[in-house]
Amino acid sequence: MHVLAQVSGNIAAIGYGLAAIGPGVGVGIIFGQGVQAIARQPEAYPLIRQNILLGFVLTEALALIGLVAPFIFQFLK
Repeated sequence: MHVLAQVSGNIAAIGYGLAAIGPGVGVGIIFGQGVQAIARQPEAYPLIRQNILLGFVLTEALALIGLVAPFIFQFLK
């Protein structure tokens, strides 16, 4: 006897959960490498901080696109 599993609810939530893994890893790498760079060259702190924030903003934009995209595609059907 075979029992088939059924998925109930919104599949978009599962998709966003999977889509959030990439930006989460990216933010960790950005800040980890940024702290290491500041420890190696403290005199370059302003430039490193600027690049860290720019990388963080671009990475988080990907997460927001992943959050909004399922809703957009839901309405296009």
